[in-house]
Formats: sequence, C-alpha cells, structure tokens
Amino acid sequence: MSINRWGPHPASFKDSKQMPPRKKIAKRQLELRNRLWPDLDLEKTEDDLLWSRHVYNGFATLPKAMPLMLGIMDDLSGGQPVSGTYLELWCRTFDDSFVVLTKQEELAFHSGFTGQRAVRTWKMRLKILASLGFIQLADGANGDCSYALILNPYLVIKKLYDDKKGVRADKYNALLARSIEIDDVSLEPPKPTKAAS
Repeated sequence: MSINRWGPHPASFKDSKQMPPRKKIAKRQLELRNRLWPDLDLEKTEDDLLWSRHVYNGFATLPKAMPLMLGIMDDLSGGQPVSGTYLELWCRTFDDSFVVLTKQEELAFHSGFTGQRAVRTWKMRLKILASLGFIQLADGANGDCSYALILNPYLVIKKLYDDKKGVRADKYNALLARSIEIDDVSLEPPKPTKAAS
C-alpha cells in the first residue's frame, strides 16, 4: 500500500472492501483517468505532469460551485464583467475572507485590466461587487478601496434572488442543486424553531 503524508493513495488499495466509499470513488476516478491517458504513465509521472495542492504550494480554498457563481455575478454586473476581479480577490485571501488592497496595479493586471485606465477600471469593478453585496470595502492609505471583505457568495446570491434583483431562476436552481450535490449547507432553509413551552 502506497502511503504518503496525506494517507494512503486511493490507487494503493487492493481490496475495495478495505476502503471507505469516498476512497472507492477516488480509486475508480484514478483508474479511469490513467486508462484514458495510458501514454502519460500517470501512476509514475503524476507529480511532474499534474498540479496538486498536496505537492505544490500556492493554492486557495474555494467553493466547487464558484464557476456558476462567477457567471451569476457577471449576469448581474450590467455588461461589465466582475468575475476576474472577484476571483483575484478570492485567491488573495488566506481563508479569512479579507484582502489588503495595497498592490493595486498588480491586482488590476491579474484581474485582466491593462493600460492607463487599468486601476480605475478595476476599482469600478470592485464598487460593482460591493453594490451587489459580494464584498465590502473599507477606506485606508490607498483611498476608498484599501481593504476588502468577501462575504459568503451563496448567501449574497440567495438574497439577490429572494429580493428579485436579477438572478435568473435557472441559474439559481442550478446553484441550489450543485450545493446539495457537494454538501454545502449555505442554501439550506433555516431550521424550524421549537416554541417555548
């Protein structure tokens, strides 16, 4: 059995009865992947060819439904896409939902904006995200866009949907279904409270 610092590699289990259900799924996924690309010999070269957070540094934690949420954000932004700006902010956090916006030229560039108006355009996108409720901005040494707090995007989208602020029903329902599929509880209905006796 192959064991590394993250535990046994799913492909190392010989008997599928030994492993928990998630490990069984992972083992089947790896087997399928390796059979689809046999010429790459991924069992031996995986760490050289594929990026994994278990091997390389520089990763961010993000919801699996993020692509769908980014599309919803762009739908709401009035033809001025905000998804690149939002994703860059998210990738700058350390799981604390807080970003210090000191390197504004760099942030603008990484968000997809270049040229003389890059920072101004980037700040406009920040303000759109703030007006929609996805982030909050605070003043500081870099003006009115010195700090950003990223709010739970599921809850922001739910509020916008409930308030009929432009979230399409098909996309909201797809987000709801995806959140259930990945076991995210952000969109669960509130639990009923028991009446005091």
